[in-house]
This record gives sequence, structure tokens and C-alpha cells, in this order.
Amino acid sequence: MPAASASLAPFQGLWIPLVTPFKDGAVDHPALAALTTTLARQGVSGFVACGSTGEAAALDEAEQLAVLDTVLGAAQGLPVVMGLSGYHMGHTAEWVTALAQHPLAGLLVPPPHYIRPSQQGLLHWFRTLADASAVPLIVYDIPYRTGATLTTDTLLALAEHPRIRAIKDCGGDTAKTQALIADGRLAVLAGEDAQMFSTLAWGGHGAIAASAHWHAPHFVELVDLLRVGNLPEARRVWQTLRPWVEACFAEPNPAPLKAALAHAGWMRNELRAPMVAASSALTQRLQTLPGLSPR
Repeated sequence: MPAASASLAPFQGLWIPLVTPFKDGAVDHPALAALTTTLARQGVSGFVACGSTGEAAALDEAEQLAVLDTVLGAAQGLPVVMGLSGYHMGHTAEWVTALAQHPLAGLLVPPPHYIRPSQQGLLHWFRTLADASAVPLIVYDIPYRTGATLTTDTLLALAEHPRIRAIKDCGGDTAKTQALIADGRLAVLAGEDAQMFSTLAWGGHGAIAASAHWHAPHFVELVDLLRVGNLPEARRVWQTLRPWVEACFAEPNPAPLKAALAHAGWMRNELRAPMVAASSALTQRLQTLPGLSPR
């Protein structure tokens, strides 16, 4: 894996996009703090608060800030990235400015959802938010959620901005992934858990992986093995993790993950509508996987 420049260095390794535990409809801050502290001791590189795994769309702004404060307080000094989304340029830029009051490592920013702007519109969106931000941006390329596809040329143009430093790659385009890795100006973080192995083997910088809430030390080992090019051992670790990764995304995220974490005693199996709990069949399947037992 190529050595990263100093500007890319913070965005490497295994990052956890944290779930948001709920209890009787409210955010369960003690459960969130305990989960964050535990993961911080297992070798992960950092956390994402209020991403899609964290059901941020179901949290109001006050709840999002409270979640962020809990994660920052429990992260044991590890870097924390805040997720955000929107489609109103002015409101989103104001939110970016407000977040400058918090000690963040970066912001995870997708294209504006639903609108489907042109590539020029997407350039304007990200550059405007980067100009407003006090911290680096991670571009969240996830067209199946936003309806907007970022082309390779657009991403390479965004890489010219001094505060656009990484990409969470969920675009599903292997040629684009490899082009960005070869270009080297953006830290490429696998955003689809099933693509972790290939992205890192090509020279990607790390992953933002929801499934790594469980078996985090093994995911950290996988990233480290691929970083040093030990493919035989990395394949062995990946094959043990694949059934778990596949089960985590057999139904919409984070329902399977929350079912597993609830079974292990970390939180209640509670989501906010329109998200619903994992099916009983998948819940039973998750409970048969190795290593999933109550704490």
C-alpha cells in the first residue's frame, strides 16, 4: 500500500460508523458511550457519528449534537467524524459552520439527496461546504441512497480542494475506485463492507465498516495484513468474517447489526420508523454465527 501523505494520514485504517442505541424511543446515551469505549480499546482507528448506520435521518439536530458529544466523550482520544446530509445548500452550509464548535476530525458528506444535480452542481455543492468547513471533508459516494453519481473526473476535480481529503467509496465502480487510488490525492475508504478486501488489496487506505461493531479486532487484523501485503493470511481472516458481513446486510442496515448487538447484551433491539427490526429468521441466523454470545 502506498505511503499516505500527511494530509491523508488521519483517514486510514478501520473506522466504525456507530449505531445509535435507543431505549423507549429516546437515545440511549449510556449504551452508546459503553459501545464506543469498548470499540476504542479494540484497535480501531476512529468513529463516525450520525452516519446512515446511526439512523441520523431519524434524529433531530439536538439529538445529533447530543450523540456527537457522547461519542467524543467516550472515544478515548480517537478521531471522530460527523455525518451530515441534506439538499438545501444554505441550511447545510449553516450546519457545517455550527459543527465547527466541536473537536472533529472531519465531516462525512454525501451529495444532496433526491435532487440529482449535474456534475457541475455536485462540484458546487462539495466546494461550497468545504469552504464553509473548519475540518476536512470525506466525500460519501453512495448513489443508491442519494440518486447522484459522482464521476471519476468530478472526484479528481474535488481532490484539488485543500479540505476535501477522502472518499467513502460506495459507488460500486471498480474502475473509479482504482483510478482514485492510483491518483493518490484522496484517501480511499471502502464503504461497502463486502468490498473491504478488494479495495485494500488494490491499495486503498482503510474502511468505514458497520459490520466491524462485532469482531472488531479481526477486522483490524485484516486491514493490517492487507496494509503490509500479507495476502495469504488476509484471505484466511476474510473468509472467517465473510458470513458475518453477509448476514449484517441481508436486510437494511442497521437492523441486523442492532439485532446482533441486542442479543449480545449491548443495547435494546430498537430502531426508529420507518426502519424496523430484523426479521425473526435473520435474527436466528445471526445468533448461530460463531462468536455471538451475550457478554
